[in-house]
Amino acid sequence: MIRLGAGRPDRIVAVGAHCDDIAIGAGGTLLAMCLARPGLRVDALVLSGGGSEREQEEQAALAAFCPDADLRLTVHKLPDGRLPAHWEEAKAAVEELRAQTDPDLVLAPRTDDAHQDHRGLAQLIPTAFRDHLVLGYEIVKWDGDLGRMAAYQPLSPEIAEEKVRLLQEHYPSQRHRPWYDREAFLGLARIRGIECHERYAEAFAVTKLTLNLGG
Repeated sequence: MIRLGAGRPDRIVAVGAHCDDIAIGAGGTLLAMCLARPGLRVDALVLSGGGSEREQEEQAALAAFCPDADLRLTVHKLPDGRLPAHWEEAKAAVEELRAQTDPDLVLAPRTDDAHQDHRGLAQLIPTAFRDHLVLGYEIVKWDGDLGRMAAYQPLSPEIAEEKVRLLQEHYPSQRHRPWYDREAFLGLARIRGIECHERYAEAFAVTKLTLNLGG
């Protein structure tokens, strides 16, 4: 397995179309980074769920996934499943976030995600974060859109188990979904771990990456 480090980031941006997207796609990575680097700044943006119980869930969940971090969360009220019809509002939200921070790393949905809200947000990110490392996380769902990934963040068994526990604890509104369970989350983490010679991992798509191998 080829390993390239991205240094020790001081600022992270994490974006999701819906409350729980960030935690499902990159919760283990966030947890590992925040535990290793107290005081890490995390600017989080969610486009839908504002003013509802889902926003309350997201606030509690991301606080748990980002322990000892300087967490700054904004949750907007765009309608779930209708992002393409609210393109201007979504773009304005992403641009406002960019004006507030210059991150070392951006965690966002994949550009080839089958869900139109995820995919639309992913397409907006490089228009605002043009010179940043963007890792596209994956979300397991019935669409069957999981693909071949390019980058992996290994997760210790303890981190993987804690991710699943926090997902179950902090998003009670989602427990009725047939795919929202321990087997699905831990199973995907196990498969991605196999692919990178680790027990567990989260996997990411990388659209563009600049290397500095001779410096």
